[in-house]
Amino acid sequence: MQERPGDQLIGAVVGGRYDIQSRIARGGMSTVYLALDQRLDRRVALKVLYPHLAEDPTFLHRFEQEAKSAARLAHPHVVGVLDQGIDSTGGSPLAYLAMEYVPGTTLRGRLEERGRFTPRQALALMDPVIEGLAAAHEAGLVHRDVKPENVLLSTNGQIKIADFGLSRAASASTRTATLVGTVAYLSPELVSGEAAHAQSDIYSAGIMLYELLTGRQPFTAQTPIQVAFQHVHSSVPAPSTLLPGLPVDIDELVQWCTASDPEDRPVDGTALLGELRHIRTTLTDAELDYSPDDDGVRAGAAPVSVGGVTEPPAAGSAAASYSTERVSSSEYPTTMISTAAGHTQVIGTRPGYEPQDSAGHALPTPPAAPGAPPQPSARKQRKARARDAQRPQKTLYGKNARRRRALWLVLLLALAALAAAAGWFFGSGPGGLVAVPDVANRPVSEAQQIFSATGLTSTATTEVFDDTVGNGMVIGTDPGPDTEVRRFEEVVLLVSKGPELFTVPGVVGESLKSASAALQRAELETGTVGKEFSDTVEAGLVIRQNPAPGVQARSGTRVELAVSRGPEPITVPEVIGAPREKAVQAIEAAGLTAKILPEGIHSPNIPEGAVAGQSPTSGTLNRGGTVTVTLSVGPRIVEVPNVFSKPEADAVKALEAAGFAVVVDYTFGSSVLGLVAGQDLTGKHPEGSTVTLTVT
Repeated sequence: MQERPGDQLIGAVVGGRYDIQSRIARGGMSTVYLALDQRLDRRVALKVLYPHLAEDPTFLHRFEQEAKSAARLAHPHVVGVLDQGIDSTGGSPLAYLAMEYVPGTTLRGRLEERGRFTPRQALALMDPVIEGLAAAHEAGLVHRDVKPENVLLSTNGQIKIADFGLSRAASASTRTATLVGTVAYLSPELVSGEAAHAQSDIYSAGIMLYELLTGRQPFTAQTPIQVAFQHVHSSVPAPSTLLPGLPVDIDELVQWCTASDPEDRPVDGTALLGELRHIRTTLTDAELDYSPDDDGVRAGAAPVSVGGVTEPPAAGSAAASYSTERVSSSEYPTTMISTAAGHTQVIGTRPGYEPQDSAGHALPTPPAAPGAPPQPSARKQRKARARDAQRPQKTLYGKNARRRRALWLVLLLALAALAAAAGWFFGSGPGGLVAVPDVANRPVSEAQQIFSATGLTSTATTEVFDDTVGNGMVIGTDPGPDTEVRRFEEVVLLVSKGPELFTVPGVVGESLKSASAALQRAELETGTVGKEFSDTVEAGLVIRQNPAPGVQARSGTRVELAVSRGPEPITVPEVIGAPREKAVQAIEAAGLTAKILPEGIHSPNIPEGAVAGQSPTSGTLNRGGTVTVTLSVGPRIVEVPNVFSKPEADAVKALEAAGFAVVVDYTFGSSVLGLVAGQDLTGKHPEGSTVTLTVT
């Protein structure tokens, strides 16, 4: 499908790596684009969800979980999920799913091209589909939307089933998406609103096999709701009702898969796969290649490989020969024999087909066994079986024919009335389609009035947080604007209850790392971090925060923190020589404690009662630290040495050693004899006193 003019995503780069090149298809929930993965230089199929789904937080969460589950499913017959993410375009969220790109066509396209398939081809096409479902069921996944549109036929013959997980994500996100999947393939339990399981996929696969064999779906009607009604209240007919002569095993397989009660179906894909392969190996070639006279397969075409199976041309085709049937899996080889002329003949061709060699010449019919009765031709046998299958076993007419005709007339009139009522209901009545109006940024009452004027009378409201739309105003709708819905369907108004508020946690007393982690868990951020001295809080721990604990704040609010640097260091004051009282005052004023030793020390220079020593004398202490003080008890009283008549030098030395200061007075102005002739102090005197010597 070509992209529509004005598609803004064409040429855009999504998720910083996917360059969208063209649009491939549109579905019920998304648009699929062909994109180039710039990071790995490969083509991918990028499924972009519709905006109303991308704006639903519940759906996005489910979508992410289902994408992760599908990504864990690695199987050659399942389209791989490569990546999932959320981007924004024009300010709106854009949810996408990157999947393996499978160039080729879908089974729907091939079915429309071919009309229908022979049993051999139909079973060969279903085999990889069921194998993929079996792997999914074993992994706990249910597809929910098995249909020909979701079966991809690659150009190299691979068959893959796509779109695991999306249906489940949609059904879990909105009440308007209860019936997820194409109604023609929905199982009765899904129509009735019950949970989906592996047997639901089995039912859809049985419907698809019926369509491959007959070229049509078992239930058709003018409206989808009538088709859904038939799934619940009717049984799927055997394919042989449309194709008389179809093998009984094929009928039984289809009706086993499509039983109304899930308990009567195969338990999962693995069980169905085993039975399907058993039938493929036990049916004869004639049964596998069966096709009636009015062959629904397009005639006149050359052999075409479909999913690894090459279909022969129809009877009467201009093709030169009946081509060999090939099955892609080596598990099911085709049996062939060689004629005496070296030509190849296929064993078990479709009824009515005249065997030919590779040159287009008719091959001789093998002789009958000795004594065997003459056998009618295959064409006559087939026609006889068709007549027998179509011949009524009972007549509608008998003794009460008139009454039965009246009943038929009443029934037809009732059906006509029902059809007329359905036409009104789905036309101008409550079942008519209307587009959901855009009521964003309007009050709820005004939005409901607009809905009522449009014909939508069933509305519900759901409150959600929003940082930009005011409290009580409509954010959007589910389904989104311009989506067509029935008038009776419920539309949900998403109403803002303002920004979501988070409680500020208390982080005082925690480390900066622990506090930042707590704020992040509360959807808040760490703001400015200051550092302060604290005598009570250990260094590195939070002293103070703003906003305070318990305050309600928006997501992303920055909380300012003050972190302790520990106690503030205090410089020790120097008090040596200061009187006791002044020394104590200076120490305590600095925030320290003065400790005075009970025993003083003698000091020749510091008066009694003043500070003669302290510890420490300098440096810093923490607040409250102790400075030890030693007081002076004055100078010692020392006996003055008698140095009379001693040489000057010896006298000075003796006096200084005793702790006295010495002054020399020369009798003749200078030393002549150098002997002490007199001293002014004798006896006991305070240490440090000055002794004057007279030297001759």
